[in-house]
Amino acid sequence: MRVGIKVGDVMTRKFISVKPTISVSEGAKIMVNKRVGSLVVKSGQVLRGIATEGDVIKAIAKGFNMKKLKINKIMTRRLHGIKPNKDIYDALVIMKKRKVRWLPVVVNRKVIGLLTEKDILRIQPDLVDIAIQNIRIAEEKEKLRRVKAVDEYRWVKEGPCQECGAFDLLYKVGNRYLCQDCRKHG
Repeated sequence: MRVGIKVGDVMTRKFISVKPTISVSEGAKIMVNKRVGSLVVKSGQVLRGIATEGDVIKAIAKGFNMKKLKINKIMTRRLHGIKPNKDIYDALVIMKKRKVRWLPVVVNRKVIGLLTEKDILRIQPDLVDIAIQNIRIAEEKEKLRRVKAVDEYRWVKEGPCQECGAFDLLYKVGNRYLCQDCRKHG
Protein backbone atom coordinates (compact mmCIF):
# COMPACT_ATOMS: atom_id res chain seq x y z
CA MET A 1 0.00 0.00 0.00
CA ARG A 2 1.69 3.15 -1.18
CA VAL A 3 0.87 6.49 0.40
CA GLY A 4 2.51 8.71 -2.18
CA ILE A 5 4.68 10.55 0.33
CA LYS A 6 8.41 10.09 -0.13
CA VAL A 7 10.89 9.53 2.68
CA GLY A 8 12.90 12.56 1.53
CA ASP A 9 9.87 14.82 2.02
CA VAL A 10 9.37 13.74 5.63
CA MET A 11 12.85 12.96 6.96
CA THR A 12 14.64 15.04 9.55
CA ARG A 13 17.39 16.90 7.75
CA LYS A 14 18.94 18.46 10.84
CA PHE A 15 19.75 15.24 12.68
CA ILE A 16 22.39 15.18 15.39
CA SER A 17 25.57 13.43 14.41
CA VAL A 18 28.76 12.66 16.30
CA LYS A 19 32.17 11.17 15.62
CA PRO A 20 32.75 7.55 16.66
CA THR A 21 35.49 8.58 19.11
CA ILE A 22 33.39 10.62 21.57
CA SER A 23 32.66 9.07 24.95
CA VAL A 24 29.30 7.60 25.80
CA SER A 25 29.03 10.22 28.55
CA GLU A 26 29.46 13.03 26.00
CA GLY A 27 26.96 11.36 23.70
CA ALA A 28 24.37 11.05 26.48
CA LYS A 29 24.81 14.75 27.35
CA ILE A 30 24.24 15.67 23.68
CA MET A 31 21.06 13.55 23.61
CA VAL A 32 19.75 15.31 26.71
CA ASN A 33 20.70 18.83 25.58
CA LYS A 34 19.35 18.38 22.04
CA ARG A 35 16.31 16.40 23.25
CA VAL A 36 16.87 13.48 20.89
CA GLY A 37 16.75 9.73 21.40
CA SER A 38 19.51 8.80 19.00
CA LEU A 39 22.77 10.02 17.52
CA VAL A 40 23.97 9.30 14.02
CA VAL A 41 27.59 8.19 14.24
CA LYS A 42 29.60 9.04 11.16
CA SER A 43 33.14 9.59 9.94
CA GLY A 44 33.08 12.52 7.55
CA GLN A 45 29.82 11.95 5.67
CA VAL A 46 29.96 8.13 5.88
CA LEU A 47 27.48 6.42 8.21
CA ARG A 48 29.13 4.21 10.83
CA GLY A 49 26.22 3.49 13.13
CA ILE A 50 23.51 4.86 15.38
CA ALA A 51 23.67 5.14 19.16
CA THR A 52 20.32 5.22 20.94
CA GLU A 53 19.12 5.87 24.46
CA GLY A 54 18.71 2.12 24.79
CA ASP A 55 22.34 1.53 23.89
CA VAL A 56 23.41 4.00 26.60
CA ILE A 57 21.15 2.36 29.19
CA LYS A 58 22.55 -1.10 28.36
CA ALA A 59 26.12 0.20 28.78
CA ILE A 60 25.21 1.72 32.16
CA ALA A 61 23.55 -1.52 33.27
CA LYS A 62 26.71 -3.46 32.36
CA GLY A 63 28.75 -1.15 34.59
CA PHE A 64 31.00 0.41 31.95
CA ASN A 65 32.82 3.65 32.66
CA MET A 66 30.80 6.10 30.55
CA LYS A 67 33.59 8.67 30.40
CA LYS A 68 36.11 6.19 28.96
CA LEU A 69 33.86 4.04 26.79
CA LYS A 70 33.68 5.29 23.19
CA ILE A 71 30.29 5.59 21.51
CA ASN A 72 31.41 3.34 18.65
CA LYS A 73 31.61 0.46 21.15
CA ILE A 74 27.88 0.62 21.98
CA MET A 75 26.35 1.84 18.72
CA THR A 76 24.30 -0.30 16.38
CA ARG A 77 26.50 -1.04 13.39
CA ARG A 78 24.25 -3.21 11.25
CA LEU A 79 21.91 -0.63 9.89
CA HIS A 80 19.28 -0.79 7.24
CA GLY A 81 19.13 2.54 5.51
CA ILE A 82 16.52 3.78 3.09
CA LYS A 83 16.72 5.96 0.02
CA PRO A 84 14.91 9.31 -0.03
CA ASN A 85 12.75 8.36 -3.04
CA LYS A 86 11.06 5.44 -1.22
CA ASP A 87 7.47 5.67 0.02
CA ILE A 88 7.04 6.20 3.77
CA TYR A 89 4.90 3.06 3.90
CA ASP A 90 7.95 1.04 2.79
CA ALA A 91 9.98 2.73 5.54
CA LEU A 92 7.39 1.86 8.17
CA VAL A 93 7.34 -1.78 7.09
CA ILE A 94 11.15 -1.92 7.42
CA MET A 95 10.98 -0.28 10.86
CA LYS A 96 8.43 -2.78 12.11
CA LYS A 97 10.28 -5.74 10.63
CA ARG A 98 13.62 -4.65 12.13
CA LYS A 99 12.00 -3.43 15.37
CA VAL A 100 13.54 0.04 15.18
CA ARG A 101 12.01 3.50 15.49
CA TRP A 102 14.36 5.19 13.03
CA LEU A 103 16.02 4.69 9.69
CA PRO A 104 19.00 6.58 8.31
CA VAL A 105 18.29 8.06 4.89
CA VAL A 106 21.31 7.39 2.72
CA VAL A 107 22.59 8.07 -0.76
CA ASN A 108 25.87 6.35 -1.71
CA ARG A 109 26.54 5.48 1.97
CA LYS A 110 26.29 9.16 2.89
CA VAL A 111 23.70 10.10 5.49
CA ILE A 112 21.43 12.87 4.28
CA GLY A 113 18.68 12.52 6.86
CA LEU A 114 17.03 10.46 9.55
CA LEU A 115 13.47 9.16 9.38
CA THR A 116 11.73 8.40 12.66
CA GLU A 117 8.32 6.99 13.53
CA LYS A 118 7.48 10.45 14.89
CA ASP A 119 8.19 11.96 11.46
CA ILE A 120 5.74 9.52 9.87
CA LEU A 121 3.09 9.98 12.57
CA ARG A 122 3.28 13.74 12.20
CA ILE A 123 2.49 13.53 8.47
CA GLN A 124 0.30 10.42 8.23
CA PRO A 125 -1.02 9.31 11.66
CA ASP A 126 -3.44 6.72 10.28
CA LEU A 127 -0.64 4.98 8.39
CA VAL A 128 0.72 3.32 11.52
CA ASP A 129 -2.57 1.51 12.21
CA ILE A 130 -2.86 0.41 8.59
CA ALA A 131 0.72 -0.80 8.45
CA ILE A 132 0.39 -2.73 11.70
CA GLN A 133 -2.77 -4.43 10.42
CA ASN A 134 -1.09 -5.37 7.13
CA ILE A 135 1.95 -6.73 8.92
CA ARG A 136 -0.28 -8.78 11.26
CA ILE A 137 -2.20 -10.19 8.29
CA ALA A 138 1.06 -11.18 6.60
CA GLU A 139 2.28 -12.75 9.86
CA GLU A 140 -0.98 -14.69 10.23
CA LYS A 141 -0.69 -16.06 6.67
CA GLU A 142 2.86 -17.17 7.44
CA LYS A 143 1.74 -18.81 10.71
CA LEU A 144 -1.04 -20.70 8.90
CA ARG A 145 1.44 -21.91 6.27
CA ARG A 146 3.78 -23.18 9.00
CA VAL A 147 0.93 -24.88 10.90
CA LYS A 148 -0.22 -26.67 7.74
CA ALA A 149 3.32 -27.82 7.06
CA VAL A 150 3.65 -29.15 10.61
CA ASP A 151 0.22 -30.84 10.50
CA GLU A 152 1.46 -33.18 7.80
CA TYR A 153 3.93 -34.66 10.29
CA ARG A 154 2.07 -34.22 13.57
CA TRP A 155 -0.62 -36.54 14.84
CA VAL A 156 -3.92 -34.86 15.57
CA LYS A 157 -5.85 -37.28 17.77
CA GLU A 158 -6.25 -40.91 18.85
CA GLY A 159 -8.95 -43.17 17.55
CA PRO A 160 -9.87 -45.66 14.85
CA CYS A 161 -8.22 -45.15 11.47
CA GLN A 162 -10.81 -44.32 8.82
CA GLU A 163 -8.95 -46.55 6.34
CA CYS A 164 -8.04 -49.76 8.19
CA GLY A 165 -9.94 -49.34 11.47
CA ALA A 166 -6.88 -49.80 13.70
CA PHE A 167 -6.92 -47.77 16.92
CA ASP A 168 -3.84 -45.55 16.75
CA LEU A 169 -2.51 -42.00 16.65
CA LEU A 170 -4.24 -40.36 13.70
CA TYR A 171 -3.01 -37.82 11.17
CA LYS A 172 -5.34 -35.57 9.24
CA VAL A 173 -4.97 -36.25 5.52
CA GLY A 174 -7.39 -34.16 3.50
CA ASN A 175 -10.69 -34.58 5.36
CA ARG A 176 -9.87 -38.05 6.75
CA TYR A 177 -8.04 -39.26 9.86
CA LEU A 178 -5.50 -42.04 9.10
CA CYS A 179 -2.98 -44.04 11.07
CA GLN A 180 0.68 -43.66 10.20
CA ASP A 181 0.77 -46.80 8.01
CA CYS A 182 -2.32 -45.82 5.97
CA ARG A 183 -1.07 -42.27 5.67
CA LYS A 184 2.22 -43.51 4.16
CA HIS A 185 0.56 -45.95 1.76
CA GLY A 186 -2.56 -43.95 0.95
